[in-house]
Amino acid sequence: MPLATIGYESAPQARVIETLKAAGVEVLIDVRAVAASRRAGFSKGLLSASLEDAGIEYVHLRALGTPKEGRMAARKGRTAEMRAIFEAHLAEPEAQLQLARAIEIAKARKAALLCYEADHRGCHRSIVVERMQEAEDFSVENLQPSTL
Repeated sequence: MPLATIGYESAPQARVIETLKAAGVEVLIDVRAVAASRRAGFSKGLLSASLEDAGIEYVHLRALGTPKEGRMAARKGRTAEMRAIFEAHLAEPEAQLQLARAIEIAKARKAALLCYEADHRGCHRSIVVERMQEAEDFSVENLQPSTL
């Protein structure tokens, strides 16, 4: 089953949506703890409406986002610390429920996990993907929207 990830750090909203459409994504799963952004077009309401206009469903699974201390570690380049914090967070019941929901969504339709970081290797979404792959045979494509 195909599964994609995408980060919007270096791309405008229109390019991210173009990339999702070109990859055949049917549902975007926002895995940010806080679905707000200083980047234009990436706060929950506007992003959701723009995706809907493009024929892509938007789902926000907040419990699959990194807790504040994990985001702080990531910003400082401490990926191992962020990973440890996020791994502990993923063990919590609400995160487990939302992980199961993400798996069910991705089994039914082509989905993409969205977060900020352009490079999936330094982002918690790569950990979410690992957990999803432990449950199902997902083939993962890390989409790279270019800047305009």
